[in-house]
Amino acid sequence: MRAEGGGGRESAAHPSVTAHEDSTVTQARRRNVLFLCTHNSARSIMAEALMRQAAGLRFDAWSAGSHPAPRPNPLALATLDRLGIPTTGLRSKSWDEFARPGAPVMDFVFTVCDDAAGEICPVWPGQPVTAHWGVEDPSAHRGTETERAREFVRVAGILKRRIELFASLPHETHDRLAIAARVRDIGRA
Repeated sequence: MRAEGGGGRESAAHPSVTAHEDSTVTQARRRNVLFLCTHNSARSIMAEALMRQAAGLRFDAWSAGSHPAPRPNPLALATLDRLGIPTTGLRSKSWDEFARPGAPVMDFVFTVCDDAAGEICPVWPGQPVTAHWGVEDPSAHRGTETERAREFVRVAGILKRRIELFASLPHETHDRLAIAARVRDIGRA
């Protein structure tokens, strides 16, 4: 993920979250997490929903893409439904929404596909911790409908484990460099 010049921020719609400045969790503010993938239709959409489920009151999650698809992949939504993860409000969206004045300032930005990792990304105000958590594109898997559905579940499992590891880090007590190193290690596991 490489940075390019950018500006301030504008509000991005998020169906179930209020402004993080108004939220406190045991004296710690909520952290904003953005998952990026080129089309924002499968991996990043699943990561957003999985993060919301695992995050409790500590994190707010979003996803976006450089060239978003018209809508989330139906198999991604079916996989989340099968796992009991809410899908209400999930939509494919451009990362430009998060590079406008007034948008939430990100604390963490993760790329989940190799293409997005190599693209020139907007500059994210606040100098978020960035990491590449690349995982295979389940949308590209060829096979029967059952085999494709199994691949989506497998990828969701990888993302879920990474997100659980991330959420379990002691964000309130470790310095930024220590957290950044551990976050990058999660993507290599």
